[in-house]
Amino acid sequence: MSDCGKKIHLNRILGRHSRKPLLVAFDHALPLGPIPGTINPASQVARFADAGVDGVLLTPGMARHCADSLVHPNAPSLIMRLDWSSLWTSLGMEGKLRSEALATPEQALINGADAVLTYLMVGTGDVDFEAREIARNAEIARECERLGIPMIVESLARGKATTNPTSTDALKLHTRIAAELGADLIKTEYSGDPASMAEVVQTCPIPILVLGGPRTTTDDSLQTLKDIVQSGAAGAFFGRNVFQAPDLAAFLLRACAILGEDLKLAQGFSGHGHGRRDGSNSK
Repeated sequence: MSDCGKKIHLNRILGRHSRKPLLVAFDHALPLGPIPGTINPASQVARFADAGVDGVLLTPGMARHCADSLVHPNAPSLIMRLDWSSLWTSLGMEGKLRSEALATPEQALINGADAVLTYLMVGTGDVDFEAREIARNAEIARECERLGIPMIVESLARGKATTNPTSTDALKLHTRIAAELGADLIKTEYSGDPASMAEVVQTCPIPILVLGGPRTTTDDSLQTLKDIVQSGAAGAFFGRNVFQAPDLAAFLLRACAILGEDLKLAQGFSGHGHGRRDGSNSK
């Protein structure tokens, strides 16, 4: 029955619309505090729902705070962040990475989540840390199998042993590790161009949702979305480029059109080529 549960939950995330799914990462205030676009979280989640996004990533506290916004005729799936990472504050911790639990898969399921999400860091140069990362994610994967809730792994290459975090070799390595551990979906970075991202997608046995990258202009972020579609990825996971967009509703309308390959609706933004972008701060 757990496989049945996973299939139903996954369909709520991946199969809500005929287009590829668009998910919004809205957990940034956990490491960064109340940055622009996160000041009124319940109102923002309601706007995501109004626009028809497929899922929203929230921390346990914000899932409770935004519960009324998730009880909506067009409510997005709730994806619960299960961990905190020192990655985004590593300069203040002298570069030492740590991961700490926020909740369990069972607690996420009780609170209405359709999936859970965890970090997986490789390339850190710290064997002990990476061994704990493997063990931690494997334990969560087995618990998700027992409960029938999908596990999304946010796999990233960071640290002393990483020279290029968005190289195809790095992306192929950690996405395959996540799949081997039992992830159902991957959230990971964009390689910088559709052809190299297609290599990563084609060599990973489970669907990949590609990150939108650091905050850019509306035109650039929509061009990235077009590239993601071209790569054959299962969908997109955008954060600041959604909730800090000058016109959030208009951006989401155009983004959904691109994911549905409705080029008439998507027109109005100019392409800026497929130049490789730095993925060093893509949360």
